[in-house]
Amino acid sequence: MEGEEGAGTKTQRARARGGGAPFPGSSGSPALLQGKVLDLDEDEDDLEVFSKDASLMDMNSFSPMMPTSPLSMINQIKFEDEPDLKDLFITVDEPESHVTIIETFITYRIITKTSRGEFDSSEFEVRRHYQDFLWLKGKLEEAHPTLIIPPLPEKFIVKGMVERFNDDFIETRRKALQKFLNRIADHPTLTFNEDFKVFLTAQAWELSSHKKQGPGLLSRMGQTVRAVASSMRGVKNRPEEFMEMSNFIEIFSQKINLIDKISQRIYKEEREYLDEMKEYGPIYILWSASEEDLVDTLNDVASCIDKCYKATEKRMSGLSEALLPVVHEYVLYSEMLMGVMKRRDQIQAELDSKVEALTYKKADIDLLTEEIGKLEDKVECANNALKADWERWKQNMQNDIKSAFADMAEENIHYYEQCLATWESFLTSQTDLHLEEASEDKP
Repeated sequence: MEGEEGAGTKTQRARARGGGAPFPGSSGSPALLQGKVLDLDEDEDDLEVFSKDASLMDMNSFSPMMPTSPLSMINQIKFEDEPDLKDLFITVDEPESHVTIIETFITYRIITKTSRGEFDSSEFEVRRHYQDFLWLKGKLEEAHPTLIIPPLPEKFIVKGMVERFNDDFIETRRKALQKFLNRIADHPTLTFNEDFKVFLTAQAWELSSHKKQGPGLLSRMGQTVRAVASSMRGVKNRPEEFMEMSNFIEIFSQKINLIDKISQRIYKEEREYLDEMKEYGPIYILWSASEEDLVDTLNDVASCIDKCYKATEKRMSGLSEALLPVVHEYVLYSEMLMGVMKRRDQIQAELDSKVEALTYKKADIDLLTEEIGKLEDKVECANNALKADWERWKQNMQNDIKSAFADMAEENIHYYEQCLATWESFLTSQTDLHLEEASEDKP
């Protein structure tokens, strides 16, 4: 934390205590729980997902993320003054299967195009497998423990879904990995992380060498022991704004998990409906062969069913590509947020333990005073990073979910209008036919 995010100083603390908020929009407690996060009944059978009063967050509470490192602060000016300017483009494609004696795994090609001066070239092409993505995520969490790192798709798939090396599964994972990298690239602080740059540019052997340069086993064990000790102690006085964040996360997690279950159930039932509809058209065709008087009518019914089948298939594709991945990504985000809050609490718990030791004079006072000063800087820096990133994440979350549901609603309206028009056309033609036959029968 004392590198990238250790820019907090005693002077900054004094300035913050004097009334100036260290980050835009971070002063005071944000209105995190205005109304219900996602207005859902607890009964999963109730598909009334949103109420008119439901609000994911307060739109006016958005504050752009402001990084703590000098390099990131310079680039933040570019993000604010030229929000549409993008200088890092990442594509994940061409999944390739590898079979070894030990395991079978998939690698993906990653193409990076950039105009940044810190890169040696304007374009890079590397291949990475899932474990490399896991390494990157771990390094980002290590370097920025209180920033909200984008989630990775799960390593193992849900039982009963597609096979691990099924083409659909590989394509779904490819899209998720591409979104993961692009979310990092769009983040005003994470995008300048050195490990991220290495991930995008280093060849396989270079990346392997770079991985070995991390902290040794004993150092990592020491960090783990301190983290576990801090978590066991807990936090005595968590600031109110972080209590509100924690409450928001808990409610959000419950609701987004419920929406995920409902969405998956709807998709499953729609899939069953689609499979049944696929069989109806041929049945009417066969039926028409034995009903000479109804040949045209039955063929028209089969044609209508076929049109509705194609429309349903298109809607299913939209559901699986537009809504389900967005909802599930935020299920993973909710788990990530819990981890971020836990790491913030661990940093504060470490400070609390030193202050308690100083109160009871359990160690050298001068040494404790120095450690407390450093920990105060570390806690303040961690708090500021989380508060600013929290507002940024909430804004992105609202935009993503709102867009996904709005697109899905529009898709559904178009689908039902198309099916309705198909059957109305059929009924009109049948009515005209009957009227014509009736007029012919009149003397």
